[in-house]
Amino acid sequence: MFTGLIQSIGKLSGIERRGNGSRLTVEHKPWTEPLTPGESVAVQGACLTVTDFRPGSFECDVLRETLDRTTLGKLARGTMLNLERALKPADRIGGHFVTGHVDGAGTVAQLKQESQDWLLEIGCASDLLACICVKGSVALDGVSLTVVAVTAKAFGVRLIPFSWANTTLRNLRHGSPVNIETDILEKYVRQRSVSGHSASGHEGSVTTDHLRDAGFIL
Repeated sequence: MFTGLIQSIGKLSGIERRGNGSRLTVEHKPWTEPLTPGESVAVQGACLTVTDFRPGSFECDVLRETLDRTTLGKLARGTMLNLERALKPADRIGGHFVTGHVDGAGTVAQLKQESQDWLLEIGCASDLLACICVKGSVALDGVSLTVVAVTAKAFGVRLIPFSWANTTLRNLRHGSPVNIETDILEKYVRQRSVSGHSASGHEGSVTTDHLRDAGFIL
């Protein structure tokens, strides 16, 4: 589990094709607490497992499913990457709950500066838009952001100067692909409403009472 608050920006220094997948090598500034084999790191918002590491870099294997669903399979050596290590139980949660399981990719439809902020509009498939709502949360390339607008084909977010300066989103251009992870609660509500079954298996749409019973709201 992650928060969508980027901790470091790394660089893709190696791509090795292995069967249906790939092994990626990521360079980065040394962490205060060294990485350990088997731990999870979100790379451009995708949860990956550290298989090997050395000071200043780590390796991870990426399966075909991840390559097909995210932008990782299209990245070139030298691409800058958003990095976030997995949460510890006692960590402060400053963004929103991000699983690192990317739902799909979108495309930058508009990018413009308004005063000190940047307005970013992302076009994506209808099944992704169905799980995105105004004032809800979304992770773009692993960055936790708040949705400010939703249309029939796209949604919009705003980036404050800090987010613009300290993530790889500043490298986006019109037409750039981005990884999208929709909010976990939105997905839960959407799936249960569409399926017509509650978590206990009983028929019926999700209600406020269901969410309260499940502990999502007080």
